[in-house]
Amino acid sequence: MRETLIRQSDAQSSVPIVAVDAESLETVLTGLGETAKVWCRANGYSAKPSSFQLVPGLSGDLQAVLFGVDSGGDADPFSLGSLANALPSGDYHLADGFSGTAEASLAFALSSYKFDRYSSSSNQKAVRLCVPSDVDLGRLSAILDGVQLARDLINTPANDLGPEELANAVETLFMENGGCGQITVGDGLLKQGFPMVHAVGRASSRAPRIADYSWGAEDAPKVTLVGKGVIFDTGGLNLKPGNSMALMKKDMGGAANVLGLASMIMAAKLPVRLRVIVPCVENAVSGNAFRPGDVLNSRKGLTVEIGNTDAEGRLILADALALADEESPEVLIDMATLTGAARVALGPDLPPFYTNDEALADDISVMSEAATDPLWRLPLWKPYMKYLDSKVADINHINTSGTGYAGSITAALFLSRFVEKAESWVHFDIFGWTPAEKPGKPMGGEAQGIRALFDLLSERYTKTK
Repeated sequence: MRETLIRQSDAQSSVPIVAVDAESLETVLTGLGETAKVWCRANGYSAKPSSFQLVPGLSGDLQAVLFGVDSGGDADPFSLGSLANALPSGDYHLADGFSGTAEASLAFALSSYKFDRYSSSSNQKAVRLCVPSDVDLGRLSAILDGVQLARDLINTPANDLGPEELANAVETLFMENGGCGQITVGDGLLKQGFPMVHAVGRASSRAPRIADYSWGAEDAPKVTLVGKGVIFDTGGLNLKPGNSMALMKKDMGGAANVLGLASMIMAAKLPVRLRVIVPCVENAVSGNAFRPGDVLNSRKGLTVEIGNTDAEGRLILADALALADEESPEVLIDMATLTGAARVALGPDLPPFYTNDEALADDISVMSEAATDPLWRLPLWKPYMKYLDSKVADINHINTSGTGYAGSITAALFLSRFVEKAESWVHFDIFGWTPAEKPGKPMGGEAQGIRALFDLLSERYTKTK
């Protein structure tokens, strides 16, 4: 994906992509020549926003690509991404006057992503976009590598990405960047104080584990990322119906996104002490599966009544968050494909986030809009905490009111009980999937929120972007 972007100096020749609207079309065509005018009129090209037209020269070679833009500024800033898979093989560049060169370049590259691990087809076009010297290609490459890592992990099916393979992906990423850490496996989780991770994952033939890795100077500001790593979710004894199970390979999307963000942070060498904690489990069914009505101990010391085994993600996150919270990080971020309620509220493209830190919430919103990486704040509405009351334990992990309301909020409130010492904590309830292809977002596994978070952390800790 990053190979889609090259420096202009590395291309022997490239075809210009020219921004046009209804008002400028005639002027642009005049500059291209009479043949271009005749060709575009014959094809009925009118420069509608996001439309494009290939314009041949006199010799038949491609002379230019016309791309329709919205003169009112209301078009999708990622719209140029639609060209990545539509253009014939070759090198292209954005002509003078094209606004948002860096953003357009990012969109183009993001759209070029292909997950072809299992495909025998080799029909791949070589389409490259040449970027000018004022575009920070190194930073774009770091972002693209992080997004690709997240997408690749989510798209990989559970038969090839089990708890062991996911934990190994954490280890590999950190070892390649000079980090260190450990993986705790199976019954070792009980000895090391992760009883809920163990309970959720013990029914699988593939042992549960938790990966805990760090990078950066020990005296640098502590930034800790926690990702839900459920490699497949059957629902456990509260078994999902088939149509709800079809996409459950993506239930480790939180872990994938956390690793994508970690990749960006380390590539950019941000001056932070980065820690990533990923509980890796498969929520399976067997004779030793945890049950509705069970009461589990937690690392925090709270006892948790199980209301539904299909709400397993918050259980493993709770143990992981309790571990992360013990060293009082400056910023604690968790990401999880946690609730269907979030999708009902905001749809697949707009993940909600929760935090009590007003300044952090404002920064996330600003960075999200600037990066075209949509996020929306929802409240940690404390009156709903009563929905988690249990008559037999300290807390139930699901809404027990019988109403079924506020599923995403009550999940976030449950997690909040396991965070006390962190200076700032934010929870993201992501979907991790693009159900229908759009510019910058191929159908399939998706990185959500991590480009905005990378910008935020870069701004906070280096004061540059």
